[in-house]
Amino acid sequence: MIHKIFFTLGVLASMSFTASLAQTNPLLPIKQYRVTETKVNDLIHTKLDVKFDYVKRYLYGQEWVTLKPHFYPTDSLRLDAKGMDIKEVSLQNDKQKTALKYEYDSESLLIHLGKTFQSTDSYTIYIAYTAKPDELKAKGSAAITDAKGLYFINPDGKDPNKPIQIWTQGETEASSVWFPTIDKPSQKTTSEISITVKDQYTTLSNGALTNQQKNADGTRTDTWKMTQAHSPYLFMMAVGDFKIFKDQYKSIPVDYYLEPKYAPFAKQIFGKTPDMMAYYSQVLGVEYPWNKYAQVVARDYVSGAMENTTATLHGESVQKTTRELLDDNQEGTIAHELFHQWFGDLVTAESWSNLTMNESFATFGEVIWRGHDGGQDKEDKSRFEKLQSYLRSTKNGQSPTLARFYYNDKEDMFDNISYSKGSIILYALKNQMGDTAFYKSLQKYLTDNAHKAGETHQLRLAMEEVTGKDWNPYFNQWYYQGGHPILDIQYTYENGIQKLAIKQIQDSTVQTFTLPLNIDFYTANGKETRSIVMNQRAQEFTFPFAQKPDFIDFDPAKILVGEVRDNKTQADYSYQYKNVPTYFNRSKAIGYALYNKNVETTKILIAALDDKEEDLRAIAIQGLDLNDPALKKLVESKIIAIAQQDPKTKVRASAIFALGNSRDQKNLSIIEKGLKEQSYAVISASLLAIKKLAPAKLNQAIESVDSEAKEHLASLIASLKKNP
Repeated sequence: MIHKIFFTLGVLASMSFTASLAQTNPLLPIKQYRVTETKVNDLIHTKLDVKFDYVKRYLYGQEWVTLKPHFYPTDSLRLDAKGMDIKEVSLQNDKQKTALKYEYDSESLLIHLGKTFQSTDSYTIYIAYTAKPDELKAKGSAAITDAKGLYFINPDGKDPNKPIQIWTQGETEASSVWFPTIDKPSQKTTSEISITVKDQYTTLSNGALTNQQKNADGTRTDTWKMTQAHSPYLFMMAVGDFKIFKDQYKSIPVDYYLEPKYAPFAKQIFGKTPDMMAYYSQVLGVEYPWNKYAQVVARDYVSGAMENTTATLHGESVQKTTRELLDDNQEGTIAHELFHQWFGDLVTAESWSNLTMNESFATFGEVIWRGHDGGQDKEDKSRFEKLQSYLRSTKNGQSPTLARFYYNDKEDMFDNISYSKGSIILYALKNQMGDTAFYKSLQKYLTDNAHKAGETHQLRLAMEEVTGKDWNPYFNQWYYQGGHPILDIQYTYENGIQKLAIKQIQDSTVQTFTLPLNIDFYTANGKETRSIVMNQRAQEFTFPFAQKPDFIDFDPAKILVGEVRDNKTQADYSYQYKNVPTYFNRSKAIGYALYNKNVETTKILIAALDDKEEDLRAIAIQGLDLNDPALKKLVESKIIAIAQQDPKTKVRASAIFALGNSRDQKNLSIIEKGLKEQSYAVISASLLAIKKLAPAKLNQAIESVDSEAKEHLASLIASLKKNP
């Protein structure tokens, strides 16, 4: 599951951060320990036969669910079944049905089995029921805004701008809104789902489409089978007027289901998926574990995307035309959901307390894909974004634990801890362990626990078996205790000794961390790396150098999951941008320059106009004031060239916006050229720039924009006209 929050720089196309909103009052003590649900019965196989009433927004269902007692004998079965009408409950034995007594309170269905079953026995229960999701009062979360389980979109067709669709959302425990089940992530079951729909519609569900039967009443019944066990919350259905683009990874079908309007762009939207599958299979040492992979786009979706087994459901934000894709895409979301097919689907978090085993890994999967596809800078940028997203949700180093057995509501687990912080904790662990050992450990975890539930201890044990090292200290510090370190560093050089006085200044209620760290010292002789271990609240480290180092890069790979306040000088920032140009160092130097304007920091911003990362170029442009005559003389021609020639639309947009702020009428012709671009971001920036520079020409500029852009930018245009 992914939830996307977008941060915008001015009018520019935004940088995105994968995150959920932090839970309410996350640091208040919570007394209830959340135990993993006791297994009385185990799901074995779930067979469903469903059809829909679009007027009432009902699902009429028949279910044959096969189970066995987990260990102890039992004469009863409790299923989750939310807001249903239960029509019949029977014990199915071959073709014979025996009616059973049951109790139902609109949330839970307690079935009296009529006999005691042993753990060696399996039995099948038949249930006829009506699911009524729109009559259910369900509470969502910041990450998943609703919990009705089954959604009818525009079922009466009254909205001409919206397709008629049906789709499901199971996480966290909402599959039991549309079929009775033991709705816990630790349960696993094979499945067979027969869906009856009007013949004009396309269906999608888990596994393979094994049969399509046309019916006399103009409907069609599609049957989808999953022969490998998966958790109930990962069951899915989607019904609508979808066009299917067929792709492939090795011999595995890879299909993209989109609205007809967007079908021509399927390859542009999802086309990297087979490469992602190949990379993840290779790096994990575990081949893609299912018989197909499909991605479908749904309207009015209640989150960002959902990793249903073999069939990810995306919100409509992923669906874009060629023009829209010039400015933005959802590649990170696509990678995140695909990585879940291993972490979340093949091995599923045993309980919501262990959500890190799903979401931290999927977010980590985004990071490593960025590096594989785009190089180290892209990987570092992704890590930097995750770290900043996490830190924004904290105060004084305080935050909840990652493996969290105390929480108010399971929905609270979908936060910046489970997603962002967990992903960079994994990355730091990879750094400590080494790539080979780390991925070998993941291979073991996935292989040993395939089609089962997993928790953090199983991951640790896999790592210990591979490496021969006790990883309890790492897990105790980062998984079972909360917070992060805040390091205050003072540098002094005297009598041939470089001293670092380091304090951990996080809140006193936050643990004291043990931190193995590297430090790079840059001298006339080159770079020297030294290693330290910090394990106290205050420590001093000394290093002999004949001359004062030119620059000290603390934690050069920026592995630390925390904050560093290292009291750098302006000269330090200038040095690091030019001579130690990692993404982190360049970003921090530009950030410093934006808020500390002088001749030297302006040099950093001017240099950043040629930075290899588009977001840093775009930000640097906004820090250069073209109303300063001396600065204008230095950079105006460069910014004009960027406005016309930079390969990235967000950078051209940033340059055009800056020209609009210049108040120089000679730039108007350059800005007006932006109105003819294909990029909506560039057109938006051009309109805003014209409003600033030549407001009398705004209406003329709007009229010159092509009709497709006018439709896409209707809200912006209305706002510009409303506030002249």
